[in-house]
Amino acid sequence: MTRTETEPEIRTVDVVVETNDGHIALIERDWDPFEGDWALPGGHRDEGETNREAAVRELFEETGVRVAPEDLKEIGEFGQPGRDPRGNYVTVAYVIQVPAGTVLTAGDDARAARWWPRNSLPPLAFDHADILAAAGSAS
Repeated sequence: MTRTETEPEIRTVDVVVETNDGHIALIERDWDPFEGDWALPGGHRDEGETNREAAVRELFEETGVRVAPEDLKEIGEFGQPGRDPRGNYVTVAYVIQVPAGTVLTAGDDARAARWWPRNSLPPLAFDHADILAAAGSAS
């Protein structure tokens, strides 16, 4: 690729799922990049999907949590260079609150899914700490 060529933009979605008692849903990634690291539920937007539809699907596939697209609150778009080692990835992030005690079930590309206290999170993959910080100021 020459300097004049533009790297294609790949669209993804991420979801901050929080409870009213201060817990955040995270998944343990089951493959690279960041295999074994903790991350927000999310992934690639499929052809023909809106960002919200992709967020709802990815959240369910990775955690078993079902939400309505209209209940997602958009946090913003995150696309800073280097946020994903695979290339030019741009994500639209959402936040949603669910009741404490909501059951998480790991699925799809998640090794595990669990609730973490917001004030005691593990190191996060990608730029997910930045997304969480933005969600804190957006909610």
